[in-house]
Amino acid sequence: MSVLSLSKLNVSYKSSQGKIQIIDELELQVNSGEIVALFGPSGGGKSTVLKAIAGLLDNVSGDIIIGGKQALGINSRGNTSINIATEDRKIGLIFQDYALFPHLTVAQNVAFGLDKLSRSARKAKVDSLLELIKMVEYSDRYPHELSGGQQQRIAIVRALACEPELLLFDESFSNIDPQFRFELISDIRALLKQHNIAALFVTHNQDEAFAFCDRIAVLNKGKIEQIDCPERLFNYPQTRFVAEFLGQGLWLRCKVASANVLLSELGEISYAGDKDLFSSMSLKVEGEVDVYIRPHQLKLTLSNDFPIVVTNERFAGEFYESQVQWLGQVIVVKTQNSFLNQSVKIEINTAVWSVFPVVKSPI
Repeated sequence: MSVLSLSKLNVSYKSSQGKIQIIDELELQVNSGEIVALFGPSGGGKSTVLKAIAGLLDNVSGDIIIGGKQALGINSRGNTSINIATEDRKIGLIFQDYALFPHLTVAQNVAFGLDKLSRSARKAKVDSLLELIKMVEYSDRYPHELSGGQQQRIAIVRALACEPELLLFDESFSNIDPQFRFELISDIRALLKQHNIAALFVTHNQDEAFAFCDRIAVLNKGKIEQIDCPERLFNYPQTRFVAEFLGQGLWLRCKVASANVLLSELGEISYAGDKDLFSSMSLKVEGEVDVYIRPHQLKLTLSNDFPIVVTNERFAGEFYESQVQWLGQVIVVKTQNSFLNQSVKIEINTAVWSVFPVVKSPI
């Protein structure tokens, strides 16, 4: 069941240069109990989508349906414009700065917005929510007496207290200390799954998106380039932008020998991608393709027969990042040993997935 449905969502603003389109005909569905990330570069429109869903922007058009109720659009008869106020959209907003009331205790913060309940019912609900996040003993403390992770937990259960149809997270973990961030992400993900709550999560941090979300929508210049589960998104990017945005790599021109084998200047490569691509007009045996290869798919071996030298290297704890220049590209390879200032041979140590048609340069 869809908890959030966006159809032909457009967001724009007026400037001295005229109308500027920020979001362009965006389509998105978030299902019950599903956590979806809006992930992309700064300025790509991620937070704009979140604010449009929350009803915080003007110049928004299209259809927004939350929990089966139309929040924005034209009614079924086509004669009335609908734009429900933020407080009536059944959403919970969680920001990166926690937005707790500093003059209220933990219990009072969680109880905020529960005025329609009796005092006893309100206390019972607050106690049960604090029990969920194992913070009952902190109920009388003030926000400044809590760590960042504890404050964010309170912000989240405060949003849950009003029983929203959908939670909206805007860079909500970015202020948490790195050593505690992924423990918090794991705990919050388990909490949402336990209560079958849908969430839309805006982030520019790939590790957070992969750890927290079931699906990730890569947003670029107001459009979704691809939406998929983290594993498929990483291994099977559908566009060059998605491939490059998910991590640095090497573009390698290859000749198609068969549906399983590509030939390159680094030797023969096993192709393990989508075989259906070879039935398309763009990939033909004997034709050429571009392959995007990530650092973990490469290895270096010492060799005096190749004019390639490791010119720069960074020790990263569990591995080295060795840097070489080849075919006009700077290539980073993750290695177990140092190769600094040594001559090496580059080899591909895995099958490849990310294959794209060759883009012809205009004449």
